[in-house]
Amino acid sequence: MTRNQFLKTAAAAGAAGAVPSAAQPPARVRFKAGTQHIGATTPESDNALRLMAAIGVNHICSREPSMTPGPAWSVDSLKRLREHVESFGLHLDMVPLPLSSVPIAQSPYKATLLGKSPERDREIDALCDMIRNVGRAGIPAAKYNFTVLGFIRSPSTPGRGGATYSTLKLAAAKEDPPLTEAGIMDAERKWETITYFLRRVVPVANEYKVKLALHPFDGPIPPPHRWRGVTEVLGTVEGLKRFITIEESPYHGLNFCQGTVSEMLREPSKEIYDVIRYFGSRKKIFNVHFRNIRGGLGNFQETYIDEGDVDMLKALRVYKEVGYDGMLMPDHVPSLAADPGGAQQFAYTLGYIRALIRAVDDEGSASA
Repeated sequence: MTRNQFLKTAAAAGAAGAVPSAAQPPARVRFKAGTQHIGATTPESDNALRLMAAIGVNHICSREPSMTPGPAWSVDSLKRLREHVESFGLHLDMVPLPLSSVPIAQSPYKATLLGKSPERDREIDALCDMIRNVGRAGIPAAKYNFTVLGFIRSPSTPGRGGATYSTLKLAAAKEDPPLTEAGIMDAERKWETITYFLRRVVPVANEYKVKLALHPFDGPIPPPHRWRGVTEVLGTVEGLKRFITIEESPYHGLNFCQGTVSEMLREPSKEIYDVIRYFGSRKKIFNVHFRNIRGGLGNFQETYIDEGDVDMLKALRVYKEVGYDGMLMPDHVPSLAADPGGAQQFAYTLGYIRALIRAVDDEGSASA
């Protein structure tokens, strides 16, 4: 089979499942194949950047420059990071703020997450300075998490070819210990911490034109959505809908982890496409973690991109329909003894994403 035949076959394979839309999709949307977690100037990172340039993955989200305020977050340091990435012919599209997916016990921003003033004011001031410097350095976006729990998983399960899949089966997960240091954090208290944070940071993002992209809570659980005493309100689609209405701004949106959002749904294979439409049509998707799962709310496995329940070609057509033109990147990959660290599995995933992008791009070329 020739390359063109493969692309035509791949496009046709998903056509039967495509959801008709009254709105005509744009004739051409240029998706960006991207990746993340490439750090500062080290031989290892430089080799990773060379590899990305060679395989056509031209857009990068870096690692956190530092988990605490300091020289790594200065304008000069961030400019050097951007210019170093650009020296490989790549674009630095995003950096992570040091609000990561770690549990509260490991976070350097506990007061912000717990809602403790005046300590949180000092922490948020430091984060605002980081956002200002990201904008001054010419970097267009920053991603972050806003979680107390980190993420929830049960023991991993076997997958294809001897791989091991990250899994959540609520019946096998343990609330150990029963409470975090947040104690009982109900929805009202959680929303207060989120709203307070957004009221402070979004005006800065507006001024310095930095898109702030929130990653949803990973490991959503069914109602009443409380785990170890904490209600993680950003682990539901309704919660994300409310989130994007707080401090409405074109610089306030989502690092849309398609895998995590699929975990919120009882039937991701049917429901995820309209969720993409909802947030994408409102221009609230700033980055996409393009990964797949098997199962759904409270019982899922993180699979390889080509074997989960979601039709990834169909999903990509929906991103095109809503005019999304940002990065599509891998997030998690399975564990495999034959591939310590997962480099080959990430390369496989990136190749799969690149092929899907080409297939969907070609669908629009005839009418362009």
